[in-house]
Amino acid sequence: MSTSTTPVATTSTTGRARTTGPGPAAMLALEVRDEMRMIRREPAALFFSVLMPVMFYTLFVSLFGNQFPSGGSRPVGTLMLATFGTYGAIVATMMNPGISLATARENGWFEAIRVSPVPVGVHLAAKVLATVPFVAGILVAMTTASAALGVLEVSVGEWFALVAALVVGSQSFALVGLVVGALASPNAATAILNAIIMPAAVASGLWFPLESMPDWVSTVARVLPTYHLAELAATPLGGGPWMTHLVVLVAFTGLAGLAAAAAWRRADA
Repeated sequence: MSTSTTPVATTSTTGRARTTGPGPAAMLALEVRDEMRMIRREPAALFFSVLMPVMFYTLFVSLFGNQFPSGGSRPVGTLMLATFGTYGAIVATMMNPGISLATARENGWFEAIRVSPVPVGVHLAAKVLATVPFVAGILVAMTTASAALGVLEVSVGEWFALVAALVVGSQSFALVGLVVGALASPNAATAILNAIIMPAAVASGLWFPLESMPDWVSTVARVLPTYHLAELAATPLGGGPWMTHLVVLVAFTGLAGLAAAAAWRRADA
């Protein structure tokens, strides 16, 4: 009796093991790994979303990094980690998911995902989370450049706080990339995202101080999430109160999430 029941139990257990796939966390990890590989295989994407922001930062620091703002105790090159770091973070988080999604749509990815065991939400979340290592890499490269140019004055704790603010805060901008990627072709997505990023960078004071621009630019800046992300990142470097900036970014994340969901429904219709 026992001899005949043991194989049945083993077979049943094996059957359950075979039908039980990886959990959501394992699926997400695999999808993130694949997304990172896709980004690394695109030299143009790496240049524009990773190398170019670092090159811009290095150029501006070499020109103005040794100066000190009025009443400030840190060189401008250190303070630029918050502003140019914000620029680099939003470029990486908007361009990579947006262009990746637009390319996947053009290649028939929607048809494949309908029969895939991986939920759509996991696919999209992976496109967002895959940007985290690249954002961190951009900030490490900028920090290395500022140290090499002799303008880095920041403690380890302050640096980690700045990086955490930019890595976490920039993820909401990936939702904007997904909105564009869900509705536009790859070429159009690239143009649209650049048309969003460049004016926002200038109007938010990411490249040039707002004090050197017309007053109306400062007024516009205060309604832009890019400005609030830069101000939040600057808080560890001696910036002002951070709560308002955090509230604005949380509200922006909610709106961007709703827009991304609506864009996905339209694209998948």
